[in-house]
Amino acid sequence: MDHEQLKYYLALQKAEGIGDITAKKLISVCGSIEAVFKEKTAVLKKISGVKSAVKNLGDKKLLTDAEKEIEFIEKNGIIATNFQEKTYPERLKHCIDGPILLFQKGNINLNKKRIISIVGTRNITNYGKSFLEEFVSDLKRYNPVIISGLAYGVDIFTHRMAVKNQLQNIAVLAHGLDMVYPRVHQRDVEKIMENGGLMTDFQSDTNPDRENFVKRNRIVAGLSEATIVIESAEKGGSLITADIAQSYNRDVFAVPGRSSDPFSIGCNRLIKSQKASLLTSVKDLEYILNWDLDEKKEQKSIQKQLFVELKEDEQNIYDYLLKEGKQSLDLIALYCNFPIQRTATLLFNLEMKGVIKPLPGKIYEAV
Repeated sequence: MDHEQLKYYLALQKAEGIGDITAKKLISVCGSIEAVFKEKTAVLKKISGVKSAVKNLGDKKLLTDAEKEIEFIEKNGIIATNFQEKTYPERLKHCIDGPILLFQKGNINLNKKRIISIVGTRNITNYGKSFLEEFVSDLKRYNPVIISGLAYGVDIFTHRMAVKNQLQNIAVLAHGLDMVYPRVHQRDVEKIMENGGLMTDFQSDTNPDRENFVKRNRIVAGLSEATIVIESAEKGGSLITADIAQSYNRDVFAVPGRSSDPFSIGCNRLIKSQKASLLTSVKDLEYILNWDLDEKKEQKSIQKQLFVELKEDEQNIYDYLLKEGKQSLDLIALYCNFPIQRTATLLFNLEMKGVIKPLPGKIYEAV
């Protein structure tokens, strides 16, 4: 993203009355982020659902403040990514209210398939700590990315357990990257940054106001394939995160507790109302998310690479079939971005090598 693009994204993000959904609509209709600011107000007002807010785009202070924010970003080694870039987190792209602009700092790698969020009460009990310590340790064999919110209680204990087990973990903040809140977690942030980092959609000079924590929960839920609630009272931010995750069609898990424990009420209710799967160990996660099955497929793929020599394009097709199961010639060509004729040739080569088999209707599957 070049300087001009970033400037306009920053300005649109700060424009009063324009949220992420409206911002995406404006960009889509106008054709680009620059066009949004260069289009006439009268034309913008004709766009459904944005009439009352577009007048704020004429505020020159938006672009002036954006230039100052760019200085802060460049000075502090921050990476800014807009929702249309390839480097934007894949899962967030499918969230209607995903932020148009994300800021991150540290050693973050979201290319891994296994990403989970762990949330819960700020008043974590010894029961919650004991469960988390064993659970994160057992997760190590799968090497997932762990997401949490750096808050007191379950969040910070999750980050510490991830650091202890050398798992990449990301803290999603409810404020800009010019501060750490709570301040007492500054040392934890330094350790997180070694194998992970910080992420937010708030610009600098944004205070950690109450409503910002609710807003950041959509990123915690949206980044992950599953959200895990460790402990929760009858009401709390972690339950909001669970609701958001469910609205994104993501898996939600909750750790059960005694009915008399105040910080198990929320989790027990999630399970009782079938809004979450019961979680007692990593085995429950393996079963619901098919992680154990995925691991066997990966091992099978490695074995094929050891005993059968495949070229890079052949390997791409084989790995796709191994992951997705039976697929048509057209879908294989589309996924691998190969012409149909070339795909057919590669499939024939793979068939001759004994690693795939053809089925009726131009369907193929890995052996």
